[in-house]
Amino acid sequence: MSEQTKQEMEVVERLEDIPAFATEDEEHRYWATHTLSKVLLNQMGPVDDGFLPPPRPRTKPVPIRLIDDIIQRAKVLAAQRHIGYQTLLKEFVIERLYEEEKRAGLR
Repeated sequence: MSEQTKQEMEVVERLEDIPAFATEDEEHRYWATHTLSKVLLNQMGPVDDGFLPPPRPRTKPVPIRLIDDIIQRAKVLAAQRHIGYQTLLKEFVIERLYEEEKRAGLR
């Protein structure tokens, strides 16, 4: 970030001045134009152990062949949701598995 960009950003001096955000997009827009003051940054200490959530379970790559049309359609939907198309496809598989397990009485 250039010095000029830093100077143009509004500096937040108190944590109380940070609004509650309804969406991540709203928060992203806010932090694109605001920054924390050096005083606030210096007051913040290291994050306590156990504060962060546990890492996600490791995934296993699985080859799957899809026609180009399906991949393109997934990319369009994923772009609208601001996620990767592979993430979208994983979400679809998880949702469908849940529905099928529910139908089979497994959930």
